[in-house]
Amino acid sequence: MDLFEAARNQSPDRPLAERLRPKSLDEMVGQPKLLSGQAHWRKQLQNAGLRLPSFILFGPPGCGKTTLARIVSSTPDVFTENCPAIETGAKILKEVCDRARHRQAIERKRTLIFVDEIHRLNRAQQDVLLASIEAGDVSLIGATTENPSHTLNPALISRCQVLAFEPLTELDLKELAIRGFQAMHTALEAWVTNEAMFRLFSISDGDARKLLNSIEWLCQSEPAGAPAQPLVPSELEARLGAMVLRFDRAGDAHYDTISALIKSIRGSDPDASIYYLARLVRAEEDVAFLARRLVILASEDISNADPRALQVAVACFEAVTRVGWPEASITFAQTVTYLACAPKSNASYMALQAALELVDRTGSLPIPLPLRSSKTALSKSLGFGKGYQYSHNGAKGFIDQDFLPAEVAGTRFLELSGRGFEKNMQQYYDWIREQRSKSQSDSS
Repeated sequence: MDLFEAARNQSPDRPLAERLRPKSLDEMVGQPKLLSGQAHWRKQLQNAGLRLPSFILFGPPGCGKTTLARIVSSTPDVFTENCPAIETGAKILKEVCDRARHRQAIERKRTLIFVDEIHRLNRAQQDVLLASIEAGDVSLIGATTENPSHTLNPALISRCQVLAFEPLTELDLKELAIRGFQAMHTALEAWVTNEAMFRLFSISDGDARKLLNSIEWLCQSEPAGAPAQPLVPSELEARLGAMVLRFDRAGDAHYDTISALIKSIRGSDPDASIYYLARLVRAEEDVAFLARRLVILASEDISNADPRALQVAVACFEAVTRVGWPEASITFAQTVTYLACAPKSNASYMALQAALELVDRTGSLPIPLPLRSSKTALSKSLGFGKGYQYSHNGAKGFIDQDFLPAEVAGTRFLELSGRGFEKNMQQYYDWIREQRSKSQSDSS
């Protein structure tokens, strides 16, 4: 760090979030599983010395990833190379690794490479780092808001520890808010009521940077240093604006929220289902994607326990793709609550999976001759269709005959749940099995 960089870091013109960035592990807020005094990883880090491990910091914005990386990179006798992913290519990374190898050989000094937004590196750029990490020439710290298993090469992940960061809790945010207002020469209690304080935390959405930016904006907007009376929630929102949820249509927030919605519907919890729907509505999730997921769920998780569920889901798809947001939310709410409250069965889905497994294992078994198409003279001469009995000619539309290939005759795939409409199906299915049993007894 040169004198100009040091002067810039001390400048009062820097954003409040930068001025309050912790300089040691003890100053950090949140992440107790990783950073508390008794946390195993913290002890491991403190005992690592010059043999720093390589690790990936994964979590939402403003939870301390970059701060931790900076603290670790300040370790004495370790040279740090900062390589922001948006400014770095394969050529630059190769040059960094070459310098690190030379530094290790000549100066016996370990190099730490910090790559912020590491998910922005493409596969080839990531591969440049592998050999140097493997050889011990460098340690890597990568920070990302995206799930590493989705965005990083498996070979790179296998050489690193992945540390999952959580959004900051209300207690964490309160501690930061106290520090923030003190740094602005005022107090938390002078600015917000208790209700407004929790609204401030909600707007921050677990993001320390967003919280401190909000505090700085508030304090700069009040020439007197503090309002005459602490702000109530509506006054706070008027100054800061509405909360923007953490969401993107191709990342973890997208998939995690959809997953939570589907699992809540499957678990027959309409309240949780409507909550996750509300988050998707506020994020303006792609209506066609969301509707498709509901159509799939109607067949996979409800199926014949309530055959109308599929009709409702398909009608929802038609409706929401025609009207779009915001009115689509009304149709989604109707559909989601119907599906959540419908009886559940995955009998059809499980039967299909069992049948697929059998097909994969046994291949294309010969179809019984009576079931083959006999529409041509040649097929008839080969015996196709011979011996087939038209089921409607039997009592109640049933005649006992074998339909499966001989090699897998008698295999059962469908196990009905007995819930909802499947009770009726089970009754008919039981009668069919009884007729087959009688037929086999008569033939023997």
